Amino acid sequence: MAETYTLNVAGLTRELTICKVNDHLDIAAFIMLGDAELTVAAAEALLKKCPEFDVLLTAEAKGIPLAHEMSRQSGKPYVCARKNVKLYMHDPVIVEDQSITTEGKQRLVIDRKELDSMKGKRVLVVDDVISTGGSLKALDNLAEHTQCEIVGQAAVLAEGDAAKRDDIIFLEPLPLFFH
Repeated sequence: MAETYTLNVAGLTRELTICKVNDHLDIAAFIMLGDAELTVAAAEALLKKCPEFDVLLTAEAKGIPLAHEMSRQSGKPYVCARKNVKLYMHDPVIVEDQSITTEGKQRLVIDRKELDSMKGKRVLVVDDVISTGGSLKALDNLAEHTQCEIVGQAAVLAEGDAAKRDDIIFLEPLPLFFH
C-alpha cells in the first residue's frame, strides 16, 4: 500500500499518494484533474485572495481545470499555454521551462494572436501547484512578449520552499519529503 499525505484545502480533505522523484526526494501527488468538487472549492477560495484581473493565464494541462473554473466563477477569460505547437497557431511563441514533475525540459507555446489578446490587460497567472517556479517563470516569459501587466501569480498549493515566498498567492503549503 502506498504511503499518503493528508491534505486539507478549501474546506476539503484529500489523501495524496507519495511519489518518488529520486533517491533523495518524494512528493505528494496533487491531482485536480477529474476532481470537480475540489476544483470548484479551490477556485472559489483562490479568487477571494487574488487581486483584480482581466485575463487568467495557465499552462497545459494540470492548470486548465483551475483556470477554467476561476474563469467561470469570475466571468473573465483565460488563455492556456500549450505544450506543443498546434496547427491553428500561425505565429507560435515558444519558451522552455523545467518542472519538478516533468522529466526534462518542457515547452510552453502560445499563438501570437492569443498573446495580443492580453495586450494592455491585467493578467493573473495560475497553476495547480507552485514548486520551483519554473512553470510560472515560463508563463511570465510568454506574457513579456506582449504589453500586459502581471498582477499576481496564484496556485492552490505552494510546495516546499515556495511556501516561504511572499510574491505568490496560494491556499495551503505542501511539504516535500526528503530522505
